[in-house]
Amino acid sequence: MNVHLLAESTAETETYFLAPEKLLSGNPEQSVRVTYTDATEQFFAGTWSSDVGKWRINYTEEEYCEIIEGTSIITSDDGAATTVTSGDSFVVPRGFSGTWEVVEPTSKKFVIYERRQ
Repeated sequence: MNVHLLAESTAETETYFLAPEKLLSGNPEQSVRVTYTDATEQFFAGTWSSDVGKWRINYTEEEYCEIIEGTSIITSDDGAATTVTSGDSFVVPRGFSGTWEVVEPTSKKFVIYERRQ
């Protein structure tokens, strides 16, 4: 078993747009680069970025995030809003639902655990 240096990953970056039913404002272009996936495909890490916009979120996974640049506002369905910006790190728990609003183009590093049902 070896240590994986994520910076050495040869993974390609995928660029996409969100499904229309999730969008609340804008039409942000997003990109993701998964730099590590374990053998079970339940644990993975990488980078993500998004242009300005707002959309609905519903987490089925546990996610640790570290904002690299930009500013976003994550708001739960009960109205509690958290502003995250460059240097902030946080966890979004499985079962969280609400909105993610990118107010300044945002990039983050992420680590996700998606438990199989």
